[in-house]
Amino acid sequence: MDNIAFSILLVLVGLFVGIITTFLINYIREKNSSKKAEMILENAKNEASKIKRDHLLEAKEESYKIKSELDKEVKEKKKEIKEAEDRLIIREGNIDRRDQTLQKRENMLEERENNLIEKQKEVQTEQMEIEEIKNQQIELLEKIAGFSKNEAKDLVMAKVEEMMNLEITAYIKEREEEAKLVVDRQSKNLLVKTMQRYASDVANEQTVTVVTLPNDDMKGRIIGREGRNIRTIEAVTGVDLIIDDTPEAFVLSSFDPYRREIARLTIETLIKDGRIHPARIEEVYDKTCKEMQIKVREYGEAALFELGITKVNPELVEILGKLHFRTSYGQNALQHAIEVANLAGIMAAEIGENIGMAKRAGLFHDIGKSIDHEVEGSHVELGVNLAKKYKESDVVIDAIASHHGDEQPTTIIAELVEIADTLSASRPGARNDSLENYIKRLQDLEKIATNINGVEKAFAIQAGRELRVVVKPEVIDDLTSYKVARDIKTRIENEMQYPGTVKVTVIRETRVTEEAK
Repeated sequence: MDNIAFSILLVLVGLFVGIITTFLINYIREKNSSKKAEMILENAKNEASKIKRDHLLEAKEESYKIKSELDKEVKEKKKEIKEAEDRLIIREGNIDRRDQTLQKRENMLEERENNLIEKQKEVQTEQMEIEEIKNQQIELLEKIAGFSKNEAKDLVMAKVEEMMNLEITAYIKEREEEAKLVVDRQSKNLLVKTMQRYASDVANEQTVTVVTLPNDDMKGRIIGREGRNIRTIEAVTGVDLIIDDTPEAFVLSSFDPYRREIARLTIETLIKDGRIHPARIEEVYDKTCKEMQIKVREYGEAALFELGITKVNPELVEILGKLHFRTSYGQNALQHAIEVANLAGIMAAEIGENIGMAKRAGLFHDIGKSIDHEVEGSHVELGVNLAKKYKESDVVIDAIASHHGDEQPTTIIAELVEIADTLSASRPGARNDSLENYIKRLQDLEKIATNINGVEKAFAIQAGRELRVVVKPEVIDDLTSYKVARDIKTRIENEMQYPGTVKVTVIRETRVTEEAK
């Protein structure tokens, strides 16, 4: 029992001692923390004071620096102001001196003006006196001569006019003769230069078109059962189909190239499609006609683009494109119009006229040919009406109306178009001869060559512009071939009428053949 009590007492004593120890430790810690805080605050205050002093020192230094710079700028400004004031003082002095000089000059001018006025009065007085003396002398001369001044003047002028009339007449006659010679020479030079500068391919249009077939069986399909297909094609296109024994081909015949082209495209489309019957033929024909309208417009636009012509009514462009499918003596009408436009433009450039207007007039001079098969009237009348309808200029209308001599041209450009039209139509190869004359000329050329001894064969080529002669090498030697060519040339010149020139080529060839067995 005593032990338990003693143990409890020890426990209580330990608790008490522990509490007191804990309290002492906390007290000591709090005291140390307060001292540390006070030290931190003191250090902060010292640091703040130091920073403040540093900033104040920097501010004072900056202020002093700014003040020094300002003082320097003020001194410089004062110096500049002083220099400006000095310059102004000098300028004022110069102005004062100039003012004095001007004042003196003004006084001198005033004095001179007064002197001039006085002298002018003296001169006027003297002129009046001279005029009086002159009149007196004229009156005295009139009394002595018995003629008045006007009568004498008329008499002298009549004599001078009589003498000058003969000289003027002779002079004018000489100048007219010289002018005619110069104009003829210059016009020939102008035409030659124009033709040399413009070169265009010559392509003649034919009245038939050959259509190639993939095989001969296609001919039967085109003809159709009892000929219904071919009758339908001819009825809707207005073109004759000539189907003969020619392998894998047949011919479309028509004098209208536009209809012939539509028929060709229609048949080619049917051949590719494979379905050939009357309903399909009409369907393809209608579609081809629409496509041809677009193609016609493209031909017109291409011609305008080639010549650099703008601002043309779209309907007139389509009418112009139709000229591609019109011919005159085998010459394509659109190509002819483009050629005339180029020739007229070149001539206009040579003489200083409006090149663009000359090309425009040349291009549209035959525009009436595109509708002359649809509307009654000559292509000149139709062309004038079209030009007026689509608001073309008076120069273009004048060129259309006068290019065949139906009316007298009123402008230089109209005359140029007329000349260009003649050049384009008449130059060699532009238009066809009749077929009979053409064939006869070629036959005559070959006959002249074959009638010479030693000639084996003769071939007229290049539309009769070249004759190639093949001679027998055992009869004609190399030297004799020159004589044969000269003889043929002489006979052609003496016996034939032909346009341009004919080139004669003699060919002598020796062939040696051996056969190895």
